[in-house]
Amino acid sequence: MQITGSAFRSRKDKHTTIPLVAYRDATQRLRLQYDFELDKHMNLSGSRTINADIATVWAGLLDPEVLKACVPGCTEMSGSADDGFEATVVQKVGPVKATFKGGVTISDRVDQESLTISGEGKGGPAGFAKGGADVRLRVEDGATVLEYDVEAKVGGKLAQLGSRIIDGFAKKMAAQFFANFQEAVEPPGEDDEAEGEETKKKGWFSKLRRA
Repeated sequence: MQITGSAFRSRKDKHTTIPLVAYRDATQRLRLQYDFELDKHMNLSGSRTINADIATVWAGLLDPEVLKACVPGCTEMSGSADDGFEATVVQKVGPVKATFKGGVTISDRVDQESLTISGEGKGGPAGFAKGGADVRLRVEDGATVLEYDVEAKVGGKLAQLGSRIIDGFAKKMAAQFFANFQEAVEPPGEDDEAEGEETKKKGWFSKLRRA
């Protein structure tokens, strides 16, 4: 069926007549929704060489205080590696700021060799975020090489920010977490010790283990 005026052209099947304008709007919304779905998944990999023994690095990955100190924006972390952790994280992604509350679990543990860290949090109207990191450890030239593969997913308003913002945020979070982790478990060098108060937090977990 066709009615005079292009804005009123219709698509008609056996049961329904849809104005062309409404049809175009609906297909555009579906196309945008599909694009947002594609933007939800992120994958990235990296590695860090930590000047600490593998036992200290492994212990740090299982310690709630280390995890709390290393997760950017984490305000609360409780629980254990065996039973799982409960965490609260405050973050701003582009123009969206939210408080995420959720759980973190550690699985697939092979002592001092590999594990998987998985987390999921809900941020109210902002949406949700979840993901995981497969972590592998090996000794090389007296240091510990930590390799990681991270997968993350977001939904709700966060998913509508677009891949550039989301990908950039995910990379920044992963890089900051592992940089903080290295700083916590890697013993300070002679230069760091000389600087005193300014670097007293560097290697705090390794110092704690030696105490």
